[in-house]
Amino acid sequence: MAGKLKTLAPMVVCQDVRIARPGPKVADPFYLSLAWRSLMSRLIAERGRRCADCGRTHNLDGSSVRIFGDHVRELRDGGAPLDPTNVRLLCGSCHSLKTAKARAARMTSS
Repeated sequence: MAGKLKTLAPMVVCQDVRIARPGPKVADPFYLSLAWRSLMSRLIAERGRRCADCGRTHNLDGSSVRIFGDHVRELRDGGAPLDPTNVRLLCGSCHSLKTAKARAARMTSS
């Protein structure tokens, strides 16, 4: 009589990660300072509320696009914090993309 093969139970247990939530993002106090906010207000007034990369000014629903002040040379790389020539105005999508690329470049160079 031929024997049956028995299977082993899986050794790796699957975890339900749907309940895992990252902590809330905490803004660097510098970006909440009066000096930074004043610079951003001045740059938006001078340059307009337009993304320097894609040119976007409005969202699909017609509301104004949120503009981020992005340091051309990041602060952690030695960029000047309040130098207007070191700040570009970017929409959220372009800012996230640029920040991710800079972070990846920083990680591969170290």
